[in-house]
Amino acid sequence: MKKAIFFDIDGTLISCLNDITHITPRVKKCIKALQNDGNYIFIATGRPYAFLNNELLEFGFDGFVLTNGAQVIVGDEVIYKQRINKDTINKIVGNFEKYDVQYILQGDIYSYMKKEYKELYLNYDSFSISRKYIKEEYNINDIDVYKMEMLCTNKEAADYCLSLQNEEFECNHNISGNIFEIYSKKETKASGIMKALTYLNVSIENSYAFGDGKNDVEMLEAVGCGIAMGNASDEVKMHAKKVTCDVGNDGVAVGIEKFIR
Repeated sequence: MKKAIFFDIDGTLISCLNDITHITPRVKKCIKALQNDGNYIFIATGRPYAFLNNELLEFGFDGFVLTNGAQVIVGDEVIYKQRINKDTINKIVGNFEKYDVQYILQGDIYSYMKKEYKELYLNYDSFSISRKYIKEEYNINDIDVYKMEMLCTNKEAADYCLSLQNEEFECNHNISGNIFEIYSKKETKASGIMKALTYLNVSIENSYAFGDGKNDVEMLEAVGCGIAMGNASDEVKMHAKKVTCDVGNDGVAVGIEKFIR
């Protein structure tokens, strides 16, 4: 039976904060071996398409679960996408302007950010994120938005961003420094993975996921075997069936060898 394996990026395949900016040769070899055995390999990330580097785009993954499940791509086909309501986006962005919040709107292929947001650009530069798919000129009413990230440089701005967490939105302050992210609670990596499994006719029992962060909890619980990275918090590990080594010690490769192949 074919298996489907889903990989988080940050803290799992790479760790920019620890100068691991590329997938290591051992991890690449193990992931490719899974694919060569006839299994499906996927990225499952909070990142939008614009934040995927050439290494990830050219690796040969069978698909992508993007923006925490709000977009699902299998092969060259977008099998699911659910944007945030445009009126809601306009209201929130209006308040971002009021509180001097620097923000990026994450869309289908492109993401959108004003050119004057120097600090936010520098943050993404530190993660080696290309500006190729970031547009500075746009009409907010002409774009679909799936997730937002914000830089809050004062307490009033941070308090406003945190106030957006409710029954509709999740607001995380766990990326780095003063960076926040907002996305729909209806969409998670788990919900995106379920859509991919249904499309591919792969059973939950034959699904696996690797992750390390708070936004990986749902997928670690939902798949047949959720594998937490060694560098994950104890809280995240509690939701996994297995725990592998940390990202700096080829944790993905170790997990594949021990728990999948």
